[in-house]
Parts: sequence; structure tokens; C-alpha cells
Amino acid sequence: MERAFTDRAAGKKHVWMFVALALAAMGLLVLAMPGTVNSAQGSPVGEFEAQTDVGVTRAGAAEFDAARQEYRVTGGGANMWGSTDAFHFVWRRVAGDLTLTADVRLLGTGGQPHRKAGWVVRQGLEPDSPYASAVVHGDGLTSLQYRQVPGGATLEVRSPLLRPVTLRLERRGNTFTLRAAREGEQLQTAGSAEVVLRDPVYVGLAVCSHDAEALESASFSRVSLRSATATNPQEPEVESSLEVISADGSERKVVYHARQHFEAPNWSRDGTFLIFNSNGRIYTLPLSGGEPRLLDTGSATHCNNDHGLSPDGKLLALSHSPGEHSLIYIVPITGGEPRLVTARGPSYWHGWSPDGQTLAYCAERNGNYDVCTVPVEGGKEKRLTEAPGLDDGPDYSPDGKYIYFNSERSGTMQIWRMRSDGSAQEQITHDGYADWFPHPSPDGKWLVFLSYDQSVKGHPPNKDVALRIMPVAGGKPRVLVKLFGGQGTINVPSWSPDGKRLAFVSYRLLEP
Repeated sequence: MERAFTDRAAGKKHVWMFVALALAAMGLLVLAMPGTVNSAQGSPVGEFEAQTDVGVTRAGAAEFDAARQEYRVTGGGANMWGSTDAFHFVWRRVAGDLTLTADVRLLGTGGQPHRKAGWVVRQGLEPDSPYASAVVHGDGLTSLQYRQVPGGATLEVRSPLLRPVTLRLERRGNTFTLRAAREGEQLQTAGSAEVVLRDPVYVGLAVCSHDAEALESASFSRVSLRSATATNPQEPEVESSLEVISADGSERKVVYHARQHFEAPNWSRDGTFLIFNSNGRIYTLPLSGGEPRLLDTGSATHCNNDHGLSPDGKLLALSHSPGEHSLIYIVPITGGEPRLVTARGPSYWHGWSPDGQTLAYCAERNGNYDVCTVPVEGGKEKRLTEAPGLDDGPDYSPDGKYIYFNSERSGTMQIWRMRSDGSAQEQITHDGYADWFPHPSPDGKWLVFLSYDQSVKGHPPNKDVALRIMPVAGGKPRVLVKLFGGQGTINVPSWSPDGKRLAFVSYRLLEP
């Protein structure tokens, strides 16, 4: 970071401190004088306004070595996790989008394996404050950890990269993204999370010993805190992350990410690989990681994000546009030439009956989009909905008795349910969201769906959205995860076979 002031004479020291403290009160950049070390609580340390012990029983300290441009932070604290945190924090107050980068090294070889050090962005200095952090642990674990509400649970996105040297935490609106790299290597994106923080926020370096009676230290070098340039809203470059989250929301992991756009993950029936689409093609990816493999879909090379496996896992239904309109085809999961199922278009696949005999889909017929079904072998389609407006996203319950879908017939897009023959149509969500693409869990107990702000029309990409989950038997939906996504996030069924996890895609708009 460039130094905002240079103290050229010892006699100017008191004047410099007066100006610095005045700037700190206004939330502007404050830097320490070259060659000085300041570790007193509440006073400037290097490029930060102050340092504070948050929730600790044993005080920490921080130093700035101007010659080496390095911070050494020592902190105690039982943990930074759960509903409250305890750590030592070197901070300054800033506003707006941020890019925070530093080389982080925990010092010493002993201590708790979950001692941690890294960047933290917090709403306040209270132990239960909402926050987002990019931290490396004593055992090498690196993660984006965050709390969305005061006193709420701490959630985590784990990086596949262990023991990195460089950590970067980016803030773009309400989206926080962790990137990490080993020494001499390129930064890799680990994942993103949504945390709503009001400006100004507290931004800085933190160390937690994970032991209330102990102190641990870390060094921070090549420290950079800068504002982010705005992306071009007309043609943004997108980075996509294929993620897996537990059904209770406690574990979230990035399986694959790339500087390209991909969408709509399915889970294989044996739980070993995922399926998604990108640039009109279908790809498979081992759950253990690696590079995607192109699935041979013959002449179907203009696939959209509506595809899914048969109950026995042997066939893949996909939606491909051979001309002006999307039609539904079937291909073997091992690859091959597609077989046409729907003669009329546009038709967009969304669900497969549990007995493997029927496909459910959204179709535009005579100027209206409705839910239809058709035998897998082809034949006459059956129209199940006739309400004015859009009915979309049909998916079968695991016992085959019901079809869940989204409909705007009540004025806003909400989740509905009907019997598989189209009878007994009823609305099941009634709150202030626009809800899309319901998917029942394999045991039939839960329903997950995509939620936009009620003001959003359609299901566009690049929006702040949430995956919400609710009991099928009835009850209030709860937010499983907030993210930057929308179109392509969870269009199609993506429960793991055991019902314990879900796959989805999140996005990030890149700087030019």
C-alpha cells in the first residue's frame, strides 16, 4: 500500500499524530510513521486505526515493522466460531467494495490446530457481530467463515487448498469471496458467501489462539487494502463455482470453479459424480474433484440448463434447441445420439417420474407457459395447468403422488403443488419472495427452492438470491444459504442420493 504521509523530522511527530487521529475519526486512511512500532490498545498500528481485544480474557498486542513492512499480531481467545468470537483485531473503518490481500504465516509449531489468522470484515467490535473472514488455521485448513446476523451461527466455505501463503478477501456489495495461493502460484477461488453489512465496516487483521489461556502470533506481509473497480454491467466476465452444501447448512464446499459460465448441477444416482451444462454442452465431474469431462450427446450441442437423470441413472433427459425452439431428448448416460421425445416446442425438461415412465416439463403452447407431461417413449403430451401466466419448474415427489412447480398466478411467483394427474392444485409458499424451481428431497421430507427478492421479475442471472428449505409437511421456509446467482443456480433436481447434501452454482463478476 502507498504511504499517505511521510514524517521527515522528529519535531513533526506531534503534528502528524494530530492529523492522523483526525483522519481516523473521519474513516480515512491512517498510517503509522516510518520506523515506529505502536502496540498500544486503541492507537494506530501501521496502516490501521487501532487494535482491540474482542471477547478475550488474555490481552493480545500488535506491532508494525516499518523497515520490513510487516505486521506481527499476537492474540488469545477461545475461538472465532459459533455465536461469539474471541480474538485480537487490528482494524480500520472503511466503506464500499474491497480487495484485501496479505501473506499470512502463523508463527511457531505448537498450539491448537484450529488457531487462526487472516483478514476480517466486521459490522462492529462486539463478540457476536456479523462478519466475513478469510483465515488459515494451524493445521493448514483455509476457509471463508461468516456470520450473517448478530449472535447467529458461524458458517464456512472451505478451500481445497491447504497451507496457502497468500489470502485475499474480496467484498462486492454483499458478496464476500475467498481466494488463496501457495507461494509463487496463482490465486485460486475457494468460494463466496452473502453477508449484509452496513457501511462503514471494521476491516483488518486478526489472530485467535483457540485457547482462552494461551497466546499465538502471526506475521502479515505484503498487506494491501484497496477499493475495487466497478465491473461492466453490460458484459461482465463471470467466474462460476460448483458447490455442495449440507442440508442443514452447516458445511459448504466448492467442488469446481472456473473463469467461465456453467449451470444447473445434477447428482449421479450413485453419488460419485455431478452433471452440469456450459456453452451448450453437458459435462460430468467426479465429486472428488478434477477436470470436467465432455459427455457425448451426439447432435445435441445447443443444450440449455434443463436436464436430469432417470431414476435408474442410465438415461439423461436434456433440452436442446436444434432450431428456433427447445425440444426434449433422451441420451444414454454413457453418451450417444439423442432420441427426440417432444415433437412440439418450446419444451423444457424439469422432472422424471419415480417409475421412470413419464417426463414433466414446462411448455409454451398458444402463447402461455404451462406444466405438461409426456411418456418417456414419446407420444401425446398432457397439459396439467391452464392458469394465465407462467407455470414452470415441475418436479415429482419421490412417491410419485405429487408434482411441485412454481406459478405466478397469484400475482408473484410462488411454489405450488398438485397431484401427478394435475388435480388439487394448491399454493404452498406465501411470503415476500419470488420463488422458483422446487425440488423435494429423496426421502420426501424437505423441499428446497430458489428465492429472489419479490421485486425481481423472471429468473435472471447475477442477482442476490437465496436457497430456501421447508418441511414438505408444512412450516415456515428458512434460508439455507444466501449467494450471488439466479438463473443456472439450481434449475434442476440436485439433491444427493442420500438426501444429505445439495449441489448448486454460485457466480462472481470479475474485474476487467
